[in-house]
Amino acid sequence: MSNTSKDQVMMQVIRYALEQIADEMGHTLVRSARSTVIKEIMDITCAVFDRNGKTVAQAHHAPMLLTGFEITMDVLLEQFPPETLNDGDVIISNDPYQGGQHVMDVEIFAPVFFEGEIIGYVGAIAHQADMGGSAAGGVAGGLTEIYQEGIRIPMVKLYRKFEESAEIFAIITNNIRVPDKTIGDIKAQAACCFVGMKKLKEVFTKYGKEQVEQSTTMLLDYSERRMREALKAIPDGTYTGIDWVDDDGITDDPIKLQVNIHKKGDQVSVDFDGTSPQVKGNVNCPVSTAHSGVYYTIIAVVDPTVPPNSGCYRPVDVRIELGLLVNPVLPGAVAARSNTANKVVEVMLKALAQALPDKVMAGSHAQMSTFGFSGYDPRHKNRRFVLTEVQGGGAGALPERDAREAQDSHLARMMNTPIEAVELEYPVRIERYELIPDSAGAGKFRGSLGLRKDFRLMVDNVTFARYGDRQEFPPFGLFGGKEGSMGRFILNPETPEETRLKSKAYSTLTLNDVVSVRLPGGGGYGNPSERNRELIYNDVRDGKISKEQAKQDYGVTIED
Repeated sequence: MSNTSKDQVMMQVIRYALEQIADEMGHTLVRSARSTVIKEIMDITCAVFDRNGKTVAQAHHAPMLLTGFEITMDVLLEQFPPETLNDGDVIISNDPYQGGQHVMDVEIFAPVFFEGEIIGYVGAIAHQADMGGSAAGGVAGGLTEIYQEGIRIPMVKLYRKFEESAEIFAIITNNIRVPDKTIGDIKAQAACCFVGMKKLKEVFTKYGKEQVEQSTTMLLDYSERRMREALKAIPDGTYTGIDWVDDDGITDDPIKLQVNIHKKGDQVSVDFDGTSPQVKGNVNCPVSTAHSGVYYTIIAVVDPTVPPNSGCYRPVDVRIELGLLVNPVLPGAVAARSNTANKVVEVMLKALAQALPDKVMAGSHAQMSTFGFSGYDPRHKNRRFVLTEVQGGGAGALPERDAREAQDSHLARMMNTPIEAVELEYPVRIERYELIPDSAGAGKFRGSLGLRKDFRLMVDNVTFARYGDRQEFPPFGLFGGKEGSMGRFILNPETPEETRLKSKAYSTLTLNDVVSVRLPGGGGYGNPSERNRELIYNDVRDGKISKEQAKQDYGVTIED
């Protein structure tokens, strides 16, 4: 075996060792956490960075929380030069204006020392159940300044030489509603970073500093080469995609999102010219999250098997004018940014469909229906509770098959919260959790069905903070495929008091109120007339589409 071949083999050995570290960090966090949004939904991710803050390995969790780390690490390295850090230091931040996401997503980083010098960093990000602010759970739509959304933590040391900073913990505790859960979750994040530190040191001990750094440099270059080769296959040109956010929770005005992809040779430039300026409501999207949407989509479309690291980003130049919806300035509110970030993926897919029609899926739900129920639970000594739920929706059809049912898509990729886990910990009852018939966009291949989840409140005086989208603009179909269904939030469905709720708002509910969360269905791909008849019959048999819908969308009459 040549030296070059040996180097390539060792590069892959080091790659998988580092990815295993990131995944083990994630497992530690999930198993140590206290709130369902982390231990069940897994709204987290972890990563390993080199000494320059470049991502070398990512855990297999939420992509939206990963690629934004690039900007965050630049800020961290500027504010904490190596000489200001010690072994066992842990840095915390949740500031969307310092490379963060929204204030609910707490980021924790730790330098890793080997033989007296920093050889890399490890980091974890997780959605917390509550970070204070005007709405319990921090997920209310319609807030107008970031100061309303919760405590905003600059980059500060949470641990110094493995010792907790009592002052920082006290400040956080003093500003949140459920400190037993949130502080426990933050400590779980720190613990997972300590695991990452230990494991990364073991890799350097086993293989040697020179070998590991050589392999990680090669790995970043390898991912860059893979991306450039894949980009060459895309015809040169400019491709534009446009989509809309329903509203900002303050007015009913739709908000335009536009992306322009300029492809030339082995590189691509992306700008957001034509996008609306930032808005008063909190659907503004921090620039780090917008970058995540761009990078995620390009990698997924051009080479989904490439090792995801900073090398993938080198051929992609992202330019976003300051003050746009996807690069707001203070005091712009951003808590509901996932409703915009998911549409960054959608407009990227619309644009790339013009160049790579066989590699792009139809429109998905493109929003996150996130909500927080909060009140006092008499079963647990009238203790305050905050239940955070994250719901996605239907995925878009693919060029060669139907979309998968009941699975989140794209940036968030969250897990289902088991009904038993919710009802055990919180005073709610899940009365319905089901697919919505006739909600998928028809096509040669159809989108996935939307989901319905009904919550009955078992206590009085419960606040309901929420944000969602795709309730005015449906998921798009591609190449003759039809649109998916739109979402709805319904209070007390199938009763005389049935009321449609605003998608971004804050309400107070009473005992036995039922909130029905109905999520969008995915768009179809290809002409419905080309759909295999057996698939249509199967969908009718399984109750996924009605006989009337089969006739309307596919021209197929099914007798009793």
